[in-house]
Amino acid sequence: MTTPSAPEDRLPERPEPGLFSAENLAKLEGIAGLEGQEMSPSDFARALGRDLSNLYRELGEGQKCRIHVFDMATRSDTIIAEFDDVLFEAPNWGPDGDMLYLNGKGGLWAFPLDSPSEPRRIEYEGISAALNNDHVLDPRGKAIFLSAMDGHIYHGALDGGSTRRITDEDKVWHFLHGVSPDGNTLGFIRISAMGGPGKLAFIASEGGRITPMETGEGHADGIEWTPDGEWIYFNTERWASQPGHAQLARVPSKEPVVDKIERLISTDTVDWFPHFAPDGRYAVYLQYPAGTEGHPENLDVELVVVDTADWSAPVARRPLFGGQGTINVNSWSPDSQRFAFVTYPLETGE
Repeated sequence: MTTPSAPEDRLPERPEPGLFSAENLAKLEGIAGLEGQEMSPSDFARALGRDLSNLYRELGEGQKCRIHVFDMATRSDTIIAEFDDVLFEAPNWGPDGDMLYLNGKGGLWAFPLDSPSEPRRIEYEGISAALNNDHVLDPRGKAIFLSAMDGHIYHGALDGGSTRRITDEDKVWHFLHGVSPDGNTLGFIRISAMGGPGKLAFIASEGGRITPMETGEGHADGIEWTPDGEWIYFNTERWASQPGHAQLARVPSKEPVVDKIERLISTDTVDWFPHFAPDGRYAVYLQYPAGTEGHPENLDVELVVVDTADWSAPVARRPLFGGQGTINVNSWSPDSQRFAFVTYPLETGE
């Protein structure tokens, strides 16, 4: 999959591994001999000359990582922390309301809201690969589901320690995005080859058989249940008139079949990652410019906040420089009043 070129004064784009082909990986990294190949997570790491524990994003020269909190009452955000040494991604808001959890440098980090500039790396046992930006809280307690760069999904406590691997398939990418409100089912993106489109799939949170969901042609991603469990929301290219034209959709959770899929709105933009507030009143999603393919990093994008009763009339927009890592997973506060996101400005940027 070819991604749009960045302006000369901006950093080159590097989409997440599951969303571009071996041929384009070869072009991006200057590696010969990958054209037409399917690549497992281990194959991908070897092609880059790195091991799985080092497959994580890093800041470019002159780039910063800023963590923001958006307040629904004021329709504005505050920068709560800034870093120039580690690229952090994809906030989750902890169940007690006093902690954020983001991945960075291959691990998961805890950010106390009373001292967010002093994060603590959480140590896990049983995961040798780097963690990526697809991690979702377990609604049943103080635990989290984690996606790693070995392609698997794991479960562990929020304070670290031992983990349990949930997926069994090797040589397949599993990118977690959703957990049912009862915590019994996981929704993830299954990618069997570097060049293949992602498909939605389900697995019990205790592991076992994988159930795929047919969504039509093109890539599908960003699967998430509504707080009441009645609907599953996601983004899909099934209506795309050109490559990459993702749109928001939903399907009944009790009957997740292709002929029950509903399109939420029709836009020229490329729309990803719908995330619901816990009370279900508001949602936020990430909007890329028309013509974008995948969900790359380092672009001018917008966060769009909507009242879920009418997705066609945004209640707030927040332009920013970022994309990949900004809001890949649900980051709403437990009281539904705030959400967290990340921007990646350059020295001359915002």
